Amino acid sequence: MKSTPKVVFSAARLASRVSAMGRAISRDYAGRTVDLVAIMDSSFVFAADLVRQIKCPLVCHFVRAEIRDVNVGGYERKEIFFSPEPVLRDREVLLVDAVLHSGVTLDFWARRLLDSKPKSLRTAVLIDKPQERKVDFQPDYFCFQSASNYLVGYGLPERRGMYRNLPYVGELDGAQRSGGKKSGGQSGKSRRKKRSVR
Repeated sequence: MKSTPKVVFSAARLASRVSAMGRAISRDYAGRTVDLVAIMDSSFVFAADLVRQIKCPLVCHFVRAEIRDVNVGGYERKEIFFSPEPVLRDREVLLVDAVLHSGVTLDFWARRLLDSKPKSLRTAVLIDKPQERKVDFQPDYFCFQSASNYLVGYGLPERRGMYRNLPYVGELDGAQRSGGKKSGGQSGKSRRKKRSVR
């Protein structure tokens, strides 16, 4: 029988910080309509709670990232594809993901969005892991920072997809880690200083 993950961020702390993030976003976008782009699948619980805390007009978009091997000029390389790709020209865009690891995936996605000429682009993540960054990237909004590679719950799965339904974010123990993977998505490019939402 699998043991229960150790609580890292309780349901109460999650609710408090997500609510605070929603208030900050509502202030920053006051009087404007936000196009929120949520990266599936790991952000679905976080995004659902966040949108209910944002008080300004809001349009939601849901996209998935897929990494494929492609042949370019006789060389195999990996490329990131997103679908469906929303049309966001002249829109106020907020890109949302659960966990920011290296930043590579959402840096790519943010650049794609910037090519479509949005009016503005900001990013929000539940958990930031700056020690894992591989690109120069900072989110505009984040709720927590963590060094753990084995976080599950609140939409974040372990390698077999378990634990998404936990109401808190927990950490797997040593035995469970042996087959685990890093949870959550990656986040995107931002030119604004990140803020811890308290």
